[in-house]
Amino acid sequence: MIRVTLPPHLRTLARVDGEVVLDVTGAVTLGAVLDALESDYPVLRGAIRDHNTKRRRAFVRFFACEEDLSHQPPDTPLPTAVVSGTEPLLVVGAMAGG
Repeated sequence: MIRVTLPPHLRTLARVDGEVVLDVTGAVTLGAVLDALESDYPVLRGAIRDHNTKRRRAFVRFFACEEDLSHQPPDTPLPTAVVSGTEPLLVVGAMAGG
């Protein structure tokens, strides 16, 4: 089971409190986790990634084990601590402005 922490606005949209737990079959990659997240919570489709290209939205970032995975390809394997459920994958709403 993979733990995912969503930012408050996406938790509200998905109507969840705290972390979500996902069952990911096969290789546990960033793309596989996002596919499972969008499958379990269809309302999040298009909020984290573009519908067609599956590219990360500009103001969404991914972190795991204090590592920024935002610019990694979707087939990037997640760290062992995330795969084992010890650490969550963090989906973070980036801030911009001045």
